[in-house]
Amino acid sequence: MSEPSALSMPDGTPVSIVHLAAEYGWLARTGGLAEAVAGLAASQAVKGIPVAVIIPLHRSVRSAATGLERVAGPFHVQVGPRHEEARLWRIPTEPGKARVYCIEHPYFDRAGLYGEGGADYGDNLLRWAFFCRAALECLHRVTRTPCVLHCHDWHTALAPIYLRTYHQHAQFAQGIRSVVSVHNAGFQGHFSPNGMPDIGLPWELYTWEWLEWHDKLNLLKGGLKFADAVTTVSPTHAHELRTPVGGFGLHDVFLWLGDRFSGIVNGLDPKEWDPATDPHITANYSPEDLEGKARCKAALQRSFGLPQRRKIPLFAMTARMTHQKGLELITGEYTLFMLEAQFIFLGTGEPKYEQLLKMWEARWPDRISVHLGFSERLEHRLMAGADIYLMPSLYEPCGLAQLRAERYGAIPLARRVGGLADTIKDGETGFLFDEYSSEDLLRVARHVMDRYHRGAPWEEMMRNAMAQDFSWDRSSGKYLEVYQRILAQPPVVQR
Repeated sequence: MSEPSALSMPDGTPVSIVHLAAEYGWLARTGGLAEAVAGLAASQAVKGIPVAVIIPLHRSVRSAATGLERVAGPFHVQVGPRHEEARLWRIPTEPGKARVYCIEHPYFDRAGLYGEGGADYGDNLLRWAFFCRAALECLHRVTRTPCVLHCHDWHTALAPIYLRTYHQHAQFAQGIRSVVSVHNAGFQGHFSPNGMPDIGLPWELYTWEWLEWHDKLNLLKGGLKFADAVTTVSPTHAHELRTPVGGFGLHDVFLWLGDRFSGIVNGLDPKEWDPATDPHITANYSPEDLEGKARCKAALQRSFGLPQRRKIPLFAMTARMTHQKGLELITGEYTLFMLEAQFIFLGTGEPKYEQLLKMWEARWPDRISVHLGFSERLEHRLMAGADIYLMPSLYEPCGLAQLRAERYGAIPLARRVGGLADTIKDGETGFLFDEYSSEDLLRVARHVMDRYHRGAPWEEMMRNAMAQDFSWDRSSGKYLEVYQRILAQPPVVQR
């Protein structure tokens, strides 16, 4: 007798998972979305569930992937009045891993994923409408069982809408349930309503009940309305999205969703982020033997041009240098740089923050080092060498950096928002502050330094942080609970 499937319909029919995303792993990445989708898909495949991922064949994907195999095409995709041609490719993967498929079209053969030179592509509405329509046309080529269609962020939010409008009477659609995951509600896909006919949606959907939002077409809102379940990337952020202050103008929709909406914290790949085996760092170490961390700190100070001072705390931050990440709290009047400490910054972002950090570096070169760039190898070394990791974010849906920092014993100093509040135990594995102000950050930073100089209590905190389980296994199990719940119910929207 065969083993029961880890995911199934009420009658026992096995169910597969298909992820739709704009980014994935190392192939196409602008931020945490790519890592989150890859990590979730990998952890689900390990559980023995058939998992497929469909992404656009971006130019970066074509460059990074090896051995692309054509699955189908050219095949026709209708988007509004236009008939386009697409091809479906597969990236070879080992048995038991998530299968990765790519949709080819000139829309995606571009230098950027969403735009260039700081500006969005003018045809983004058509690009992502095409991707969603093409992905639905491809479903029978990537899975032969009923499936959960898991859509990530606004780029794929049209898929649940098309599923219950354009494909509402199709037999295959009856066995599909959809999930929309909101990784960053600050990006919603706002467009002119004049594009409704161009993407094949009836005007009757351009109402406040469905896709209209302050005289604009809002793709994310539509996806939330049509999805059978909605998730975001931490329980605290789910609460924030239901408030006028934290809901990015959609708090009423998130409230309306009721128990269809939940927050699940992202995970971390424990093999990639393990200081005991990490090949990128100067010396390996573990909670049982922390000696190597001091060597990593000295090497980091040396490579970033700072004096090798073992007894003063080394703060570090690697992030996009933007308003969201709280840079103004660091570069403001009540600056952390007044503390007897060292600071390393790694990343790029808004010119004003880059310039402010460089100004402070020129003023205090023995305390501050700024590297305007990014590499994963440097990020590993920074986590291994830092004593304290800064995340004074204005908002942070989940955050991955604090998980890496805790894993490496770099104690996070963060604002109590979103996933930071869910993954940092104040006073045990890190430190949290509440007010979005330089004064509150500085107040808690002084407390952090006092704890640092006590020695033994600091090492105990490092061990507590490093011992936590942030693997994807626990998080993916919670997603399976969401899937199983919606598979036991009829589709939410039946037009």
